[in-house]
Amino acid sequence: MEQYDVICIGGGPAGLAAALSARENGAGRVCILERDVELGGILQQCIHKGFGLHIFGEDLSGPEYAQRFIGEVRNSDIAVKTDTMVLEITPQKQVYILNSRQGYQVLKAKAIVLAMGCRERTRGALAIPGTRPAGVLTAGAAQRLVNIEGSMIGRKIIILGSGDIGLIMARRMSLEGAEVLAVAEIMPFSSGLTRNIVQCLDDFQIPLLLQHTVTDIRGKNRLESVVISQVDEKLQPLPGTGKAYSCDTLLLSVGLLPEIELPFAAGMILDKRSRGPRVSESMETSIPGVFACGNVAHVHDLVDFVTEESRKAGRSAARYLREGSPSGKSIACIAGEGIAYIVPQQIKVQNCMKELELYFRVNTVFDNARIVLKIDDKVFKEVKKRHLAPGEMERIKINSEVLIGAENLKLEIEGK
Repeated sequence: MEQYDVICIGGGPAGLAAALSARENGAGRVCILERDVELGGILQQCIHKGFGLHIFGEDLSGPEYAQRFIGEVRNSDIAVKTDTMVLEITPQKQVYILNSRQGYQVLKAKAIVLAMGCRERTRGALAIPGTRPAGVLTAGAAQRLVNIEGSMIGRKIIILGSGDIGLIMARRMSLEGAEVLAVAEIMPFSSGLTRNIVQCLDDFQIPLLLQHTVTDIRGKNRLESVVISQVDEKLQPLPGTGKAYSCDTLLLSVGLLPEIELPFAAGMILDKRSRGPRVSESMETSIPGVFACGNVAHVHDLVDFVTEESRKAGRSAARYLREGSPSGKSIACIAGEGIAYIVPQQIKVQNCMKELELYFRVNTVFDNARIVLKIDDKVFKEVKKRHLAPGEMERIKINSEVLIGAENLKLEIEGK
């Protein structure tokens, strides 16, 4: 049984940053496990610019951003196992893996960092009526086919959902010569970044149909058309509003979900709001010595924030090797009115750095609103915001000393 101080599951931006941080902060033997044939994760297929503005102060493509960290890992003594599937982890921090070189193995770790990222919702999760022709793909699968495999997936495109990958693929397919007929979004607001709406839709004159959804898929072998209908305030299709669009490809960009199969099977406590494992201020899960970061903890919008959070997780894993899990009472972080989720979900003040950072998303669009932070139901801090949207993750910082002796912390939104 191979033994490591820290095992990072996932070789994307989260796993790379966590592994490097753990090693830099004193962890001895560190290992990265990656199911793909190369490191870099989803960044390898994100050939557009927009990465690294916060971390490096540069406008990099996904592969360029990933290579900065891959190069550091390759120049270190961190062990890397690619093309390796993790089958199971246990509360005793055993990791069961399988690959074609060494077969079935059990690895033993003193600490584990979960960095498996997220996955896309599929057509099966949406239960869209209609036939099952070729030409219906998730936006991420289409991105890989076009950018890595070099395949042209279609010529007349409809995109369902306005998530960032779907918006980026609208631009990508337009640049490849395809005609993107429309992007349909069931909500009254986009779920993507504002900059992507402007750069990927507005700049290419692609219509965004808010409060619309696909209500029928037609075609025998290849997709021939889809029907798009308006929805009411309860997100139900309105009779008589359906319009048929002739197309050969439907891309689904309808949300991302943290990869929670391993945490769920290991018995970790999951958060119903973020849909990832519940974590503390150090990104430690309910299993001592097991940490979660990046999109497996909660879905991020910028990879720079993934890197920052993952460095914290790696640093915390190295600290766990020296000190174990902190004892003492935890403060509950409560998502109040207007807040979709908040991370971390609990805080042990004695384990905090001087400055504590809270990540959160709102559940609808707000203009001229206030973010209100309450400690034990008393207002401690207010931040005015001209615009808040579900597609953009927000952060707020506080001095952790103000939480000493507190029972709970609550975030809520006041305003329209």
